[in-house]
Amino acid sequence: MRKGQTTVLKRVIVDYKKLDKNMLNLLVEKFPDGYDDDDIVTYRNADNEVVECVEVRTEDTAYLVKVSKRLVMAMEDFDDSENDDSEDSDLDTGELEGSEEE
Repeated sequence: MRKGQTTVLKRVIVDYKKLDKNMLNLLVEKFPDGYDDDDIVTYRNADNEVVECVEVRTEDTAYLVKVSKRLVMAMEDFDDSENDDSEDSDLDTGELEGSEEE
């Protein structure tokens, strides 16, 4: 890349339900102790609703992951399963379905 050029990242908005193991891993690495208000990106969607997200970047993409109580629970569950050296690659979201979203 030449001096003065900037890299344009692809921007993707993702709901926690669609996160794969790699994306959860990136979230846990970036926010090992959780995220706080300074980490939240806020925007209005096409329906003029306020949406809050946290950003995680890869080399070519900036992912905006929608913030909710379910995301926090999914990150905690993923981190716990990684610490247990579990070989199960699926995230158990069954108990999250009954949770109340922010």
